[in-house]
Amino acid sequence: MFTQSEENYLKAIYHLELVSTKGISTNAIAKKIETKASSVTDMVKKLSDKKVVVYKKYKGVKLTSLGKKTAANIVRKHRLWEVFLVEKLNFSWDEVHEVAEQLEHIKSPKLINQLDAFLDFPKQDPHGDPIPDKEGNLKTIEKSLLATLHKNEIGICVGVNDSSSEFLQFLDKQGITIGQEIKVLDKEDFDNSLSIEIDQKELSISSKIANNLYIQKK
Repeated sequence: MFTQSEENYLKAIYHLELVSTKGISTNAIAKKIETKASSVTDMVKKLSDKKVVVYKKYKGVKLTSLGKKTAANIVRKHRLWEVFLVEKLNFSWDEVHEVAEQLEHIKSPKLINQLDAFLDFPKQDPHGDPIPDKEGNLKTIEKSLLATLHKNEIGICVGVNDSSSEFLQFLDKQGITIGQEIKVLDKEDFDNSLSIEIDQKELSISSKIANNLYIQKK
């Protein structure tokens, strides 16, 4: 029903809607997709004809209920494939995104449902992001950025804001992974850098890193 390009647009709008209650601008979509705003306008018209988005000039783009379900299904496939690659094929978490970008366009619902069952119905991908169910429902988890913790507060690492290979490789070098307990030992007023404790090891991390790690407070 949809081309690979159309699916990429739907997924981009879906992700943008998760952090905005307003219509999504064509400029925001262009930035997300890394293309020209004029190209976005053309694509939005096509998607509007297929009843998956509503576009109003100066008010932006919104997914319809069909659009949300379609986009959530693409995200579901992407995140299930990431779990499969890490758990069954021993990919590292910084290697899976680009491969999953290709696999997410497979059309077979039976394959994806059986993949879900084979993986024992995971709730999160390797980066801590929730996996939508086959109806498109997304169960979000309460989380905060590590940067919001104060001295002597403790959180469990539940995800990353930046899923680039460079950042994930940096976390691997520092021994920081999903599920670890992080205690803030000190916080510098000058630059908001943190001194933290993980597995009885003390680390110093920048404000940039602390603003890209999600935690659940204990």
